Amino acid sequence: MSITRRDAMTLGAGTALALAAGGQVASAGKNPGPAAAKTPAAGVGAGKHAPAPLPFDPKRLPGLSEKLLVSHHDNNYATAVKNLNKVELELANVNKDTPGFLVSGLRERELQFTNSVILHEHYFMNLGGNGKMSADVEKAIAGAYGSVARWEELFRATAMSLGGGSGWVVLAFNFHSGDLRTYASANHTQALAFGQPLLVLDMYEHAYAIDYGAAHAKYIDAFFANIFVDAVDDRLERARKAAKILGA
Repeated sequence: MSITRRDAMTLGAGTALALAAGGQVASAGKNPGPAAAKTPAAGVGAGKHAPAPLPFDPKRLPGLSEKLLVSHHDNNYATAVKNLNKVELELANVNKDTPGFLVSGLRERELQFTNSVILHEHYFMNLGGNGKMSADVEKAIAGAYGSVARWEELFRATAMSLGGGSGWVVLAFNFHSGDLRTYASANHTQALAFGQPLLVLDMYEHAYAIDYGAAHAKYIDAFFANIFVDAVDDRLERARKAAKILGA
């Protein structure tokens, strides 16, 4: 596996599905971390997923400590990958005699861990930049919200509403409506059914408590200061291409 972080911005139909991986594109000078961070490729066999390394140098993100980022990656994200593997292997043993409650329980956990893995990978991939949005992304956001300032106000308010609890905030390309929308989820299983995540913010306490305790507003500020716009650009480009293919 030798896919760059730009390659890893895979085409999605819902936050639980990565459909394709693209060609390698360099992003030197825009990202303080490794130029070729690896991530699992599409089509990995059941029970064989491997955690992708952090796609940036965790010592160099202002407002987010190395201790926080490494703990988040090595404990929360990597555990989700391990649990997904275990659930998939258990599902491989299901047959016509398996009790329904076991099957439904495994399917519930499969979705939970799948979404956790995908959302965490999107989250880490859209960190490591200088927080500045490209003209194309700003135009798309302004087209959907009237202005970038209005979108950011709503995105931050959504994040604040989840502070002290758990959940995700996702700016997504909605293939059903054909525009950009901001969504919130209180857990890993609440997700847009037909969309591509463009910008993902983890609002679980493990994403900020080490650095900020209960001061989640300061964490949200740090998140915005570290947005890696290449990731958002790439996801938007892929979503537009997908929308044409899908007729959305």
